[in-house]
Amino acid sequence: MTEFLKHLGEHVGSWLYVIAAFFAFAEAAILIGMVLPGETALLVAGYFCHEKVLNIWVMIPVAVVAAIAGDSVGFEFGRKFGPGFRRSQVGRWVGEGRWQSADRFLHRHGGKAVLFARLTALLRALMPSMAGMSKMHYPTFLVWNAVGGIIWGSGCVILGYAFASALHRVEQYLTWAPIAVLALIAVGAVLLHLRRKRRERVAG
Repeated sequence: MTEFLKHLGEHVGSWLYVIAAFFAFAEAAILIGMVLPGETALLVAGYFCHEKVLNIWVMIPVAVVAAIAGDSVGFEFGRKFGPGFRRSQVGRWVGEGRWQSADRFLHRHGGKAVLFARLTALLRALMPSMAGMSKMHYPTFLVWNAVGGIIWGSGCVILGYAFASALHRVEQYLTWAPIAVLALIAVGAVLLHLRRKRRERVAG
């Protein structure tokens, strides 16, 4: 499995930076992230960093900048088009329950809601637009957006990197585990055979 993924990554090459950045950007930009989760893309990018297909010291800044930029676009979208969009067919598809949940969260926590939402799957795609709709001051939004982007972007890449390391260890165990099981079965069969022979001699 890991060899297949590494082979695939080597064929795609540096385009993986662009693909991962697009998904991280789209997580909150105009609600694209409702159907294109950036989190998964960054985890996969972290995996390819471990496989030396990508450079982790390049991927982390790319992920952070894309996340911050995506939220900023979402903020501007919400500020200019939010109310009309909320009443549109797509806005109704998002669901009034989700909008109200984001509203309550934003009003309860203010600027910190932007950070909390970045770490919450349900609100991640909605909060930047909601902040724009609420007329939050952009400098306040940008500070909390930057903190959230740094934590989320770098965290996802590092988690993907750590997962790749763990996956290699698991594969090693999976390679040797069947052999160990077969050896244990063989030893058990020999012991049972010897025990049966001993009983037969005692009975005879």
